[in-house]
Amino acid sequence: MHNRKRRPGPQPRRTLELLALLGSSPHGATEALLVRTYGFTSDMIIDVVGAGLAIEDRETVNGGTGPLEAVRLRITAAGRKAIGD
Repeated sequence: MHNRKRRPGPQPRRTLELLALLGSSPHGATEALLVRTYGFTSDMIIDVVGAGLAIEDRETVNGGTGPLEAVRLRITAAGRKAIGD
């Protein structure tokens, strides 16, 4: 039996990237920004929130055609612990 260090696959690595991004932003990030700009999937975001590594806040923002609901994600203490922050 070999004692090689196992490298995380693409999903765990992307999850750590998501948490690091949220951890670097004092106000978190909107779900739309995370999906459209950074390429995270909605399923990944749901999993991170479900695991208690991030929380989501719904907020109403003024859009050009009227009020829009946005979901903002913020890292939790458990999420910070997961990335060693």
